[in-house]
Amino acid sequence: MAIKHWAAGVAVAAFAAVGAYVYLDTGRSAAPQSTFVLLDGTSRTTADLKGKVTLVNFWATSCTTCVAEMPQIVATHDKYKARGFDTLAVAMSYDPPSYVVNFSETRKLPFSVAIDNTGNVAKAWGDVRLTPSTFIVNKRGEIVKTYVGAPDFPELHQLIEKLLAET
Repeated sequence: MAIKHWAAGVAVAAFAAVGAYVYLDTGRSAAPQSTFVLLDGTSRTTADLKGKVTLVNFWATSCTTCVAEMPQIVATHDKYKARGFDTLAVAMSYDPPSYVVNFSETRKLPFSVAIDNTGNVAKAWGDVRLTPSTFIVNKRGEIVKTYVGAPDFPELHQLIEKLLAET
């Protein structure tokens, strides 16, 4: 009986460790190959992210947490953009394009906004379904951190500082 409890405890601990690794720190895996279609009709690819530290934020206008965190994302972008930091906001496929355009224009978002109208970008980035989901990509094009839900912005700023200092 004690062995069953021990085995169950080991299984729970292993599951928790894997879950914490996946959701708290993705390690350094290459950002997936994707094409982002921007509101102005141009496009960017994952390859275009290289050379800068980039925050890729999957969001929706119907997501209250997304809307609430957007001023902090804008402030983060403004704080670091002169030092080689970029931001790319990717609206989910279910978000009506007119809502995304209106949100972007009325709030004067200072960074690129893409609409994932097919859902292929969200699928490529780990089948993103929960918003907001934020990925931090280093200068080499590797995902170094993933946040599901609003990031801890002081922690995020420390990470950005560290990544900007890397050569």
